[in-house]
Amino acid sequence: MTDTELLLEMAKNIQEIKHDMHVMKDDIHELKTDVRMLKDDVQALKDDVQVLKDDVQVLKEKVQILNGDVQVLKEAMASSNQKLAELSLKLENETNHNIQILAENHLNIIDKLNAAIRVQDKSILYEVQISGLKSRMDCLERDVETIKRQAS
Repeated sequence: MTDTELLLEMAKNIQEIKHDMHVMKDDIHELKTDVRMLKDDVQALKDDVQVLKDDVQVLKEKVQILNGDVQVLKEAMASSNQKLAELSLKLENETNHNIQILAENHLNIIDKLNAAIRVQDKSILYEVQISGLKSRMDCLERDVETIKRQAS
C-alpha cells in the first residue's frame, strides 16, 4: 500500500470514528435526558411517599383520638351498667317488698270488707287486687325499659 492509500484509509477510519463518536454523543445525550427524567420521576415518588407518610401520621393520630373516645365510652357504659344493676336490684328488693306489704294490707281490707258485707266469693276481689298489681308491675317494667334505653 502506498502512502496515499494509507492516508485515505486512515482518513476513512477517522471519518468512521468521528461518525461513531457523533452517534455515541447522541446516545450519551439521550441517556442524560433519560437519567434526568428518571431523577424527576424519583423525586416525584419521594414527594408522594412523603405525602403518604404525612397521611399515615395523621391517621395514626386520629386512631389514637378514637381509641381515647372508645375508652371514654366504655367507662361510661360500665357506669351505666352499674347504675342499671343497682336500680334493678333496688326495684327487685324494695319494690317487690312494698308490693307484698300493700298486697297483705289489701287482703286485710278485703277480708274486713267481705266480713262486713258477707260476700261468699272472694275470687272477684282477688282478681281486682291481682289486676291492680299487674298494672303496677307493667308500669314498673315500662319504667325499667325506659331506663335501660336511656342507659344505652
